[in-house]
Amino acid sequence: MPPLALVGNLSRDVVDGGPPRIGGGPYYAAQAWRALGARATIFTRCGPEERTAYSRRLISVGLPVVMLEGTVTTSFSFYYVDNARVMTVEHTGDSWTPADARRVTPGAWVHVAPLLRCEFPPETLAALARGRRLSFDGQGLVRAAELGPLRLDANFDREMLRHVQILKLAEEEAEVIGSVERLGVPEILLTYGPRGSRIYYGGRWERVGAWPVTADPTGSGDAFSAGYLAGRSRGLTPASAARRATALVGAMLMKRVS
Repeated sequence: MPPLALVGNLSRDVVDGGPPRIGGGPYYAAQAWRALGARATIFTRCGPEERTAYSRRLISVGLPVVMLEGTVTTSFSFYYVDNARVMTVEHTGDSWTPADARRVTPGAWVHVAPLLRCEFPPETLAALARGRRLSFDGQGLVRAAELGPLRLDANFDREMLRHVQILKLAEEEAEVIGSVERLGVPEILLTYGPRGSRIYYGGRWERVGAWPVTADPTGSGDAFSAGYLAGRSRGLTPASAARRATALVGAMLMKRVS
C-alpha cells in the first residue's frame, strides 16, 4: 500500500466565543489516520507564536509530523446555526511553494487541505503531483483569501485542478461552483454533513448515507477526506471508501459526546 501524506496549514480557531484552539486539516486528518492505523505523515506549518504549542499537540496524536517554518497562523472565529457554520477570517496564513512540495513523501497519496484559496497555487499543486496522487479540499477553490466574514465565490484558476484526482466539496462549496461534473476531476466527493454524501466516479453519482450525531462537527470534513483516501489507497471502491470514511467520522463524533 502506498504511504499517505497530508499537506496544509494549521489554524487558530475560536468557536462560539470560547478560548482559541488548534484547528485545520492536519489536526483532524491526523486523528482519523491514527484511528485507522494508517501509515501517514503530516506536513504542516503555522506562525511562530503557536508553533511550539501546536507542534506538541499535533505530535501527541501519534503520527510523524514535518513542521515547516511559518510567518503567521491562519485564524478563524465561527459558530454553528443548525449545523451551518458562520465564519469570520481573522488572519490569512502562508502559501506553499514548489520547494515546499518537494519535501513531501515521494510516491504518497496526498490530501491537500487548504484553508483559503491563496495557499496552494497551480505551480505548487503541479509539484506535489509529480510521482504522487492528489486529493484536494474544495475550500481551496471557493474561499476568498480576505479578512472579515468568510466569502465564497467561483473565481478560482481552473489550472488548480489539472493534477487533482480526487476533489472533496461541501454542499455549499458545490453550490457556488455549479456543475461540478464539468470540472474535469475524475473523482468527486460531495458531502452533506449529517445527510451523508454523494460520490462521482466513472461518470455517475452514487449516494452514501450517514448516521446523524449531535456533536461539534468541526473537522468532520477533514476526517472524512482522510478516511476516504486511506480506503482508496488500499484498493476499496469509491462507494466502499466513502462508507468506511462515514463510519469513521461517526465514531469520532460519538467520542465527543461520550
